[in-house]
Amino acid sequence: QVQLVESGGGLVQPGGSLRLSCAASGSVFSIYDMGWYRQAPGQQRELVASITSGGNTNYADSVKDRFTTSRDNAKNTVYLQMNSLEPEDTAVYYCNADVRDSLTVRRRTYWGQGTQVTVSS
Repeated sequence: QVQLVESGGGLVQPGGSLRLSCAASGSVFSIYDMGWYRQAPGQQRELVASITSGGNTNYADSVKDRFTTSRDNAKNTVYLQMNSLEPEDTAVYYCNADVRDSLTVRRRTYWGQGTQVTVSS
């Protein structure tokens, strides 16, 4: 069984910063792409950023130049550094990872439980 556990959400004022972390654990054989999504109330879940196993990144236009994703492959962890936060960034943030399970040998996408980010004065 593979689990993704996120941390680092919270309340921050506009213009502030937060760093989210997401660690994969359990029967992880290898991790391919990892990513961050967010879902605001009444809205669809949207891609925020993604990163390949080789470190290539992709960002939503709304967060380019403000958010940075990175990963530590030795720790099976992906990060999302969020700067210059705006009220429009308020949402539940989810990480996901494309993982090959060492027990089943199957490859599938796993999701974290989500962490709330609230940007408000």
